[in-house]
Amino acid sequence: MDARLTFRYDRDADILHIDKRPAYAEQDSEELGDDVVARLSPVTREVENIEALFFSTRLLRKELFQLPVTADLRLVAG
Repeated sequence: MDARLTFRYDRDADILHIDKRPAYAEQDSEELGDDVVARLSPVTREVENIEALFFSTRLLRKELFQLPVTADLRLVAG
């Protein structure tokens, strides 16, 4: 599925949401480690959303924050 990524920070919950589509109840969740959760399509197992928990504390760390996923990024025409 080609989709634009949306980045949204929930200050109250301290979670960075990276979304390819809006989250929905039927998605499966998988803990990827280091307080990162992937929300997956129940049919294709494709990653549709990522939640980075305790995001503000990550900004204070000195080490690089990397997600354990791959991406195929392209410019959107138009």
